[in-house]
Order: sequence, then structure tokens, then C-alpha cells
Amino acid sequence: MSEVTQQPTHYRLLNVLKAIGPYLREPQSKEGHYIFDCLSVCVNDKKSPEEREFWGWWLELDKSEEGYSAKYNIGKYNTDGNWDSLPLPKKAVTEVSRTQEAFHKKLVDELQTKFEISVQFDEESVEFI
Repeated sequence: MSEVTQQPTHYRLLNVLKAIGPYLREPQSKEGHYIFDCLSVCVNDKKSPEEREFWGWWLELDKSEEGYSAKYNIGKYNTDGNWDSLPLPKKAVTEVSRTQEAFHKKLVDELQTKFEISVQFDEESVEFI
């Protein structure tokens, strides 16, 4: 008999999403809407840690009729702790793309394996760079 749960609770989903890695922004997430981000490349590592900015990506994962919809964005994480939607410099593209692809694969695999939930790209999503 299968142990797959068709309708996972918010807390079961949170446990699986947290286990994927340090990407989940749990305080900003709520049932049916989950926020993730990844600070992939430091803009200037000569600055003190509290003044550093990063190139990376963020994701809004929303419940949909088919499963979940993934809306990825890319840009710079600024010193105020906010994301600015900006094009990446060439030197950051490879690493940001690598971390985004690796995370997406884990996300899709975990949700499919644990709950038989599919993840589709949102039509406004920035897919892999």
C-alpha cells in the first residue's frame, strides 16, 4: 500500500520544503504560498558581511489546480534585505543558474515522491538562465 498523501497539510509540506535546503523563507510563507530564495554570488566580498549584496534568485510557489506553480525571478539581494529584479552580470550567470536548476530538481522530485504533487512553471516565471 502506498504511503503517498494526496492532500498534505501545510505543516507536512513545510517539513518537506525545509528539508530541501536552506532556501525556504518560512516567516514569509503561508498555506498555499511558499517563498524561497538563494544568495548565489556575492557582489563584493571585500565589504563587511552586513553590507554585502548578492546575485541570485527567488521563487514564489503557489498552489494551483494542477499542483503548484513556480514563479522564479532573478536579481540582486540588497543591503536592506530586499530583492531587486535586475539582469545578472555575466560572471554570476553560471552559478545562479546552477543553484536554481539544482533546487528546482530537488523541489520537483520531493513533491512528486512524497505527495504526488506536480510543479509547473508560472507563465511569468524566469525559467533557467
